Amino acid sequence: MARMSAEERRESVVRAAISEFARGGYHGTSTEAIAKRVGVSQPYLFRLFPGKKAIFLAAAERCLEETVRTFEEASEGLHGEEALLSMANAYTKVIAEHPERLLMQMQMYVAVGAAAEEGDHEFGEAVRNGWMRLWDTVHLPLGADIGETTTFMAYGMLINCLVAMGFPPEHRVWEGLYPEARIKGRLEH
Repeated sequence: MARMSAEERRESVVRAAISEFARGGYHGTSTEAIAKRVGVSQPYLFRLFPGKKAIFLAAAERCLEETVRTFEEASEGLHGEEALLSMANAYTKVIAEHPERLLMQMQMYVAVGAAAEEGDHEFGEAVRNGWMRLWDTVHLPLGADIGETTTFMAYGMLINCLVAMGFPPEHRVWEGLYPEARIKGRLEH
């Protein structure tokens, strides 16, 4: 079996970090748990990343990049309502098939608030920059319409919250969402 390069090991750490931080959050996840999941020692982990914050931010960046890519691929060549429905369908599929991405997003928002309370504003800046890439990615396919973009992102955040709280697909809280955004049949655990 070939040995992994440092870059491949970094990639393994980022994937493991998404899973671990998604479950435990920034403060509740130890670097020891991440190292164990990857199969490396903590000292080796810190040769790849300078600290826990850097690992979390790399995981957050990856999570946001994957969501941007999902929206880009779904909206390619589409505009307006077609783009909206395609992006909504693609996103609901991602959160149904990769729930750790949804939970990582939720943990990112909590971590930004906690970091700001602790006086660390750099942490939030990195996450906000990634979130603005999400905004920009959906803005043009939706006709560069501020209202449409705001509504799409607001529905997305509502979906995030409802899924994270575990509302089943048939619950009445889903009734106000456009049908394509509903998770019916996709989140059967």
